[in-house]
Amino acid sequence: MAADRELVAAVRAALAAAGDEERAAGQQRYMKSALPYHGVSSPQLKTALRPLLRAWAPVDRTQWEDTVRTLWDEVTHREEWYAAIAVARHRRARAWLDPVSLELWRHLVVAGAWWDVVDEVASHLVGDVLAAHRAEATPTVRAWATDEDLWLRRTALICQLGHRGATDLDLLTWAIEQNVDDPSFWLRKAIGWALRQHARTDPDWVRAEVARLGGRLSGLSRREAMKHL
Repeated sequence: MAADRELVAAVRAALAAAGDEERAAGQQRYMKSALPYHGVSSPQLKTALRPLLRAWAPVDRTQWEDTVRTLWDEVTHREEWYAAIAVARHRRARAWLDPVSLELWRHLVVAGAWWDVVDEVASHLVGDVLAAHRAEATPTVRAWATDEDLWLRRTALICQLGHRGATDLDLLTWAIEQNVDDPSFWLRKAIGWALRQHARTDPDWVRAEVARLGGRLSGLSRREAMKHL
């Protein structure tokens, strides 16, 4: 791989130095994580990564992608996944957030398989690709809505959380229709979250969608969708 091993080592050292064993134990319990934590809070994580990422300039797309994959696939502590997402969102990599990158985001979602990392990848990385390349990216997201992997389906449901008036309602409706009858908490919560978020932009559409779905919509999804209506 063409990963920047110096950056990977520097990230790991910075996270280890910022750690707190007592906090780490609590974080691992809360997240029900098989991976250990260093015990780095979110503000500390940003502080530790900021100088490293500010100074970093990937030589090309391959190095950027391989560095993300290395942090993800060779993870020793869960904060390295959070660091991988920060590398993925690096300002010098914005041009690479295109339909080709969806395969990388798919890998992160399937391998991560838990809400803390999946939701970040879905709402930011997949969401950014979809917003900028809607025609090319939509078929992939539609396919994810019916994938066997639960976390890809959740991604299809919540990847438009930040799209507001640009939300593709046909895509959102499709993703909901494919998953509304599934009993999974994670999908029911995602449906409600997607509807609740869009209610900030178009409350009448959300009310109509809730009414259309009727009894098929779970109580959890309905409560979330109507929370601010």
